[in-house]
Amino acid sequence: MRWVITGASRGIGLEFVKQLAARGEVVEAGARDPSKAKELAAIAASSGGRVRVHVCDVVSDASVKSFAEALGSDPIDVLINNAGIVGKRISIEAPDCADMLATYDANALGPVRVTAALLPRVLASAVKRIVHITSGMGSIADNTSGGSYGYRMSKAALNMMNKSLSVDFASKGLTAIVMNPGWVQTDMGGKGAFTPVEESVSKMLGLIDKLTPSDSGSFLSFNGKTFPY
Repeated sequence: MRWVITGASRGIGLEFVKQLAARGEVVEAGARDPSKAKELAAIAASSGGRVRVHVCDVVSDASVKSFAEALGSDPIDVLINNAGIVGKRISIEAPDCADMLATYDANALGPVRVTAALLPRVLASAVKRIVHITSGMGSIADNTSGGSYGYRMSKAALNMMNKSLSVDFASKGLTAIVMNPGWVQTDMGGKGAFTPVEESVSKMLGLIDKLTPSDSGSFLSFNGKTFPY
């Protein structure tokens, strides 16, 4: 199968590329600055051409357009919108609206840009799967600790985008979900996180492999449980 991964230079995105490359999949990896993505470049170099690295800055319309053009017209089986940022842990007493807008641009509008650019090629596939990497912090029903306004709001917006996408393209057989990777041991998640990145990605791939159109619109967690919107 042919997979597209954004935010592939580190963390969860890089681990997706590692595990998919080990499975022998074709992977198109997007990174904001590939010149700094040494580990990603090494995976591509040893993949026999199955892994290709592209520039993709999800907050730039021009960059996403160029990324889409570089991928060509062949069908895309699975698109994983993984690129995102955490932003500042903003309180309502001292909001930094510029930072919140930047977080929203990356986490909510970034997947909109990429999905819009690649949707025709996803729909041309027999598989037709789009996975947006969200967060449990984007769940309104699960929010019992407050805070982190910018990040929470951006992920809640991403979740809503996916829900509309799943409704609008149900008749086309598209499977579109949001997935919570858990609190993962990455640069973003920190060393105190509960879940090793290898475990999170392995379990997410196990779920993605089994998705059907009946799952479209779901908010799933890496451990197989359904998360509340």
